[in-house]
Amino acid sequence: MAGGSLFTLLDDIATLLDDVSVMTKVAAKKTAGVLGDDLALNANQVQGLAASREWPVVWAVAKGSFVNKLILVPAALALSAFAVFLIKPLLMVGGAFLCFEGAEKLVHARRDQHPHLTDARDERDERAKVKDAIRTDFILSAEIIVIALGTLSAEVDFVRRLAVLSAVALGMTAGVYGLVAGIVKIDDLGLSLLANERAGGLAAAGRRLGRGLIALAPRLMKFLSVAGTAAMFLVGGEILLHGIPALHPPEGLLGMAAGLATGLATGLVIVGVVAGAQRLGALAQPRT
Repeated sequence: MAGGSLFTLLDDIATLLDDVSVMTKVAAKKTAGVLGDDLALNANQVQGLAASREWPVVWAVAKGSFVNKLILVPAALALSAFAVFLIKPLLMVGGAFLCFEGAEKLVHARRDQHPHLTDARDERDERAKVKDAIRTDFILSAEIIVIALGTLSAEVDFVRRLAVLSAVALGMTAGVYGLVAGIVKIDDLGLSLLANERAGGLAAAGRRLGRGLIALAPRLMKFLSVAGTAAMFLVGGEILLHGIPALHPPEGLLGMAAGLATGLATGLVIVGVVAGAQRLGALAQPRT
């Protein structure tokens, strides 16, 4: 009897794991596009840092991302159970904020071209990069989790919902930040290969590969910088368009173009409004 109960329990666990695996694969496919944007955005955050600080910053952002998931997964489950009507408005606010951040990066791009003056300035910039990256990760993670939640039918029980969302959250965090950690060290790998002074064909091939990696690294980071900013507009714009039924974008390239244009326009408008409010606030202050 006891043996039969044990086998029944093991069979139930196996069925649960199988169901979770299938549903997680479906959710992962649906969120793949946002994950690509997440990768570009986070690789962009470490641009301009000293080589010795790249991995510490990536690790700091990854830890912040895990904390984001610890907040978002229970929140998404609670909203889907008790206040599903709030999910879309909250996503749209997050999408508008992404557009605003992207526009700010464009407007203030020249400031990033100035060299760092002091170690204290470097530390402030590093903390700001980590803070901005975690904040952006929160919005992207919220969209990914909501998309994953949307792939689950209403009949899926709480345990399976929790398991699928947790698997997606942990998998995407480990995958994205693992890739980012590798990308930022491409140039270091190239320097290591180039330093190989041993004779022989393999060593010579390694040095050629090293030179190629050193040449690739800045181009790749530049591309990811542009792609990361574009991703803010694209993701933010698509969230806004999907949130308004009358503006639902078409599929494919036209939909991407519509999302990008909407995100850019929205971001620039919000930046203008914020700048105007700041000027009005400054003028309203009494002069001494």
